[in-house]
Amino acid sequence: MRWEVVAWGALALVLFAAEALAPGAFMLWIGIGAAAVFVLVAVFADIPLLWQVVAFVVLSVVSIQCYRRWGRSHDRQSDQPLLNRRAEQLIGRVVVLDQGIVAGKGRAKIDDAFWVVAGPDLPAGSPVRVVAVEGMTLKVQQA
Repeated sequence: MRWEVVAWGALALVLFAAEALAPGAFMLWIGIGAAAVFVLVAVFADIPLLWQVVAFVVLSVVSIQCYRRWGRSHDRQSDQPLLNRRAEQLIGRVVVLDQGIVAGKGRAKIDDAFWVVAGPDLPAGSPVRVVAVEGMTLKVQQA
């Protein structure tokens, strides 16, 4: 077997392995470019090395652009849209103030964490409902 066929096949496999070890959907598309050049070199025996490299670069860019245009364009809807938005998950909950709200700021313990709350002045122990989130501060109103 010719050395360039083996080299392009090996490069494609190395790029696919790199994608498997550190997934990010980038090495995959460059690996597809290398695999396409592998097929071209295997089918057409007399392609000069310079044109092989040019084909690799062009096919890699084309495959990346195809992914960016069609692969990413479809919005994937999550079955848990608030999964990594812990504060937003708390909207609607009724909690008890750990520290009273004085001058618009207080503190409440929710599950295993203490949260800064903002709302009307209320004494400690008052039940409040979380109505909004602003940064890491929970906006509350009396429940």
